[in-house]
Amino acid sequence: MSRSYGQYCGLARALDVVGDRWNLLIVRQLLIAPARYRELQDGLPGMATNLLADRLRDLEAAGVVERRLAEQGNAITYALTPWGAELREPVESLIRWSTPLMTRGPGGDHFSAGWLVVALRALFAGRKRARRSSTVGIDVDGDLLQVRMTRSGVEVSPHDGRELDAVLRADASIVLGLAAGVLSLDNTTGLVDVEGDDAAVRAVFSPPSAGM
Repeated sequence: MSRSYGQYCGLARALDVVGDRWNLLIVRQLLIAPARYRELQDGLPGMATNLLADRLRDLEAAGVVERRLAEQGNAITYALTPWGAELREPVESLIRWSTPLMTRGPGGDHFSAGWLVVALRALFAGRKRARRSSTVGIDVDGDLLQVRMTRSGVEVSPHDGRELDAVLRADASIVLGLAAGVLSLDNTTGLVDVEGDDAAVRAVFSPPSAGM
C-alpha cells in the first residue's frame, strides 16, 4: 500500500489495507456476491472508474481481493479471498453500530436494495433459531430479497425464485428499523404491507429478545 500509519498496531495495519475511502464499500459489494467490474461500478454510485481500478489493484495486492474467471465465458469477476471474507464480522459490527445514524432515512443519499443483503444479515445475527423454517420476501422499491429462517440460522440473499411464505413491502428505513428491533410490526401500521403468512413475517421480525 502506498500509505501507512507507520504504527505497529493491529488496528493501524488493518486501516493501512482497508482504511482508504471506498475500500470497505468495495468489500460490502463483494460480501453480497463476486462481481464483474461493471457490476461493482453500478453498486458504487459516485465512485470514479479510475479510482475503482486503483482500489481494486491495491486490495488485490494486499491479498483481500482476487480475480476469478466467470463460470460461463471468459469474463473476469472479483471476489474476496478467504482472508478478505473475514472482514464480514467487522463490517457487520459497523452496520449494527450505525443503527442510530440510519433512523432518519436516506435523505438525498443513493440507495440500492442490494445493500440490504449485508445489512439485514448483520442485524439478524445472533437471533435464536426458528422453531419452523420459513422464507419471507422483502420488497423495497420493487427489488425483492429473501430472508430464510431455519433451525440453523438466518440467510439473506436476492430472491432466487423459490416460493415465498409471505412478502413484506416497505421503505428501506422501515425494513432496517424492524430488523434492528427499534420498530415493530404493530407500530408501523400503514407503513408496511404484508401479503401471505403474517406469522412467518412476525417470526422474522420478532425483537431479538423474543423466543423464536
